[in-house]
Amino acid sequence: MKAKLFDYVDRDNFIFNLSGLTKLFCFIFMTFSVMFSYDIRYILFVMIVSGIIFKASGLQFKQIKIMLIYVIIFLLMNFLLTFLFSPTYGTEIYGTRHELFRITDFYVVTKEQLLYQITKTTKYASVVPLGMIFLLTTNPSEFAASLSRIGVSYKAAYALSLTLRYFPDMIRSYQDIAVAQQSRGLDLSKKEKLGVRVKNTMNICIPLIFSTLDRIELISNAMDLRGFGKHKKRTWYVAKPLRRGDWGALVFGAFILAGSLSLSFFVNGSRFWNPFV
Repeated sequence: MKAKLFDYVDRDNFIFNLSGLTKLFCFIFMTFSVMFSYDIRYILFVMIVSGIIFKASGLQFKQIKIMLIYVIIFLLMNFLLTFLFSPTYGTEIYGTRHELFRITDFYVVTKEQLLYQITKTTKYASVVPLGMIFLLTTNPSEFAASLSRIGVSYKAAYALSLTLRYFPDMIRSYQDIAVAQQSRGLDLSKKEKLGVRVKNTMNICIPLIFSTLDRIELISNAMDLRGFGKHKKRTWYVAKPLRRGDWGALVFGAFILAGSLSLSFFVNGSRFWNPFV
């Protein structure tokens, strides 16, 4: 169900048992390693690793189906727009030019441009599984406690925890309001024209906004009544210490990052792998 898109459902496996702090640093390490390098060989390696981790986490495809559709649409649009606005950027980066065919005098398809765009698309596609793993396998409260341990203000950590918890609640509220509105004759099906569906969707968003404001006020009042923010520090009920598996995962993430940096500085001599020279 769509309501379970951002839900955290606890499972007993290695990925879920890692500390939220560990998963945050591993996410940062692996994401930076992919974003820094333009060597498609290493990016594909990280993509395979992230796919293996996703499989090991036990997450189900239906949890990410909707998110994956939006990501694919974004990647296709990004690929197309990159060529439309910068059809020769790849040749500027690699310093060579190998034409495949011409569309017009301005739009020329080259091997360099294809390599650049495919590499760029692969970078985004590699990061998405990592983000999904981090989002769907991390307990928001435990993650907030981990952030507080490394010096982040507990107010900021708690605000982030509430934000992560709010996504599934917002989706449930949207579905409840949509069902209520449809029972009153509001049609959101494909039978209606696009303009009518957009208008009907706005009729759902308005009650959703008001219900969101009511929930924010309710939570704020509850926190004020409990004296939240009065002291400089606070204890955390779900704080999780770092175990052997956490240290192993941190070393693995650091190794992935070090591999990316070493490949760029000592092997390729730059961030870009150029097979055309």
